[in-house]
Amino acid sequence: MSGRALSFGTVATAYERFRPGYPSSLVDVVMAYARRPVPTALEIGAGTGKATKLFAARGVRVTATEPDAAMLAELRRHVPSTVKTRQSTLEALDCDERFGLVYAAAALHWTQPEGRWSRVAALLEPGGVFASFGGPVRLADPSVEEALRTAREPFLDSDEVPSPDGTPSGERLQWPGTELDGSEWFTDVEQSVVGRRMSLGVHDFVGYLSTVSAYLELPARDREQVFDRVTRALPETVEICADVTIHLARRR
Repeated sequence: MSGRALSFGTVATAYERFRPGYPSSLVDVVMAYARRPVPTALEIGAGTGKATKLFAARGVRVTATEPDAAMLAELRRHVPSTVKTRQSTLEALDCDERFGLVYAAAALHWTQPEGRWSRVAALLEPGGVFASFGGPVRLADPSVEEALRTAREPFLDSDEVPSPDGTPSGERLQWPGTELDGSEWFTDVEQSVVGRRMSLGVHDFVGYLSTVSAYLELPARDREQVFDRVTRALPETVEICADVTIHLARRR
């Protein structure tokens, strides 16, 4: 796992406060796809537990894994006691249990590609479901997005994580669906989108940016400057597009 993947612990409290959660309809999509009860689930890279809480609230017994100790400590403050927690990466996880669902919320791209799908498959019951979901947060108004780009330009060309397998954004099937579709371990690959639009005050939006890995990699002085430039460049309230793309597949 890269240093960028492990940078979030320094802002664990801000991550919980400023990162958008997930809509409950996401769980509906996963459960409808499963077509059978899902009593247990393993979460990969659970962060501060934004998705964990949703599945646990539906009665799923979740085991949440997270490699960063600070993020895991924040998660434990926000999830019910029924959630089991493990400090581990997917690659280092030692687990004999098999689950009805394995899922990753905006975290799968931090896992190692070599052996990724065999490791996930080994954690699933036959016929069990894998789910990955997430998506970038973008400013809905193109002129405001341009103001953001101009403000950060001296420090960053882009703040997005590129597609891990290089799939162009215009392609119908996006990563990780592209890899799942060609995997010997999985079948019935589906992709869907839950649309979301939200209004944020500019300070809350900058709070969100403070949890994005591209900014976390900047020297502290540069981060301070870019956030000041962004705050001054944007209106007091911004509209964001935070669509959640869901990929689902079934263990053969």
